[in-house]
Amino acid sequence: MQVTWYGHSAFRLDFANKAVLIDPFFTGNPAFVSDNAAAIRGVTHIVLTHGHADHVGDALDIAAATGAPVITNYDLCMWLAGKGLQKFDPMNTGGTTDQGGFTVTLVRADHSSGDMSNGVAVYLGNPCGAIIKAPGEPTVYHMGDTDIFSDMGLIAEIHQPKVAFVPIGDRFTMSPATAALAVKRFFKLDKVIPCHYGSFPIIEPNADKFVAEMKGHATTVIVPEKGKAVAL
Repeated sequence: MQVTWYGHSAFRLDFANKAVLIDPFFTGNPAFVSDNAAAIRGVTHIVLTHGHADHVGDALDIAAATGAPVITNYDLCMWLAGKGLQKFDPMNTGGTTDQGGFTVTLVRADHSSGDMSNGVAVYLGNPCGAIIKAPGEPTVYHMGDTDIFSDMGLIAEIHQPKVAFVPIGDRFTMSPATAALAVKRFFKLDKVIPCHYGSFPIIEPNADKFVAEMKGHATTVIVPEKGKAVAL
């Protein structure tokens, strides 16, 4: 499996004959420095953790260009369908869907989820994290936007992720110190990749504090260069 980080919380997973985009926030993302066409080339699936614009991102346009289905919570699926989304696979927290070669499970996240683009808040389902499992590949846990919560221990016990994408930006998510505590207390990860930082001035500018907090721990911290694939 290869993972590519596009800044903020946007990732691409490539494995077997699949290419999965998670939270593809490209347009308007100050940290997105990649080529849009290259980022979406060959995409087979789109997974969204929740309904905020910096996570839904370009999902509608990418789905239209590639034919990739969107996998996310029911409420967000229906809202996107109302905006023209043709292919989608709705689900909700605790559920698992078979995407043909891999599965997606939505798990709890402590955050919010809605659209505020018209000046009125529209509820878009509960925020989630996403667990992606594929035969012969490490189980990946994208935490979405979240605070630490003790039931992360249950998520670790049930799904046994080996790789996690962990928000560290503070203000809207965990701080670097809290994110490191979550990793160290609840999980037995091989690798962790910090995210949700370095994009907007009001959140953490870099991953340095998280890297420092993780120093000496058995989990390998990967801070990928934006747009460059890393092998897991």
